[in-house]
Amino acid sequence: MGQASFDLRVWDAVSLIPFGQLATYGQIAELIGAYGCARQVGWALRRLPLPSAVPWHRVVNAKGKISMSLSREGSDWMQREMLITEGIPVDLEGVLQLQQHHWRPKLSEGQCLELAPQGASSGRFRSAQDAH
Repeated sequence: MGQASFDLRVWDAVSLIPFGQLATYGQIAELIGAYGCARQVGWALRRLPLPSAVPWHRVVNAKGKISMSLSREGSDWMQREMLITEGIPVDLEGVLQLQQHHWRPKLSEGQCLELAPQGASSGRFRSAQDAH
């Protein structure tokens, strides 16, 4: 599987996160069948061309924080503002209420999302609830 295919699978999975809800990098990795690849999910989101309809800002770390870093060139602060706009409180250190806003898709045990077959995106870049 190439980097482009992995990125498309990540972007498609992230596109399913509903308005006002959050997922973790590890959760997205598991949803696409890439167990243990949370860091790679983060890099795939960094490669996402901005502006984008993919709700990348809804993905946070497992500690319930925005991953704040100078290397993000301000996108961490942009993420904070976008989450606040969706009604998710975030403090100045990037801490948020993950448990209250955690997205839990209904999947059977052991099932992963079949998204973006190699070489093509499924075209799902907005969840139904994003049509606010």
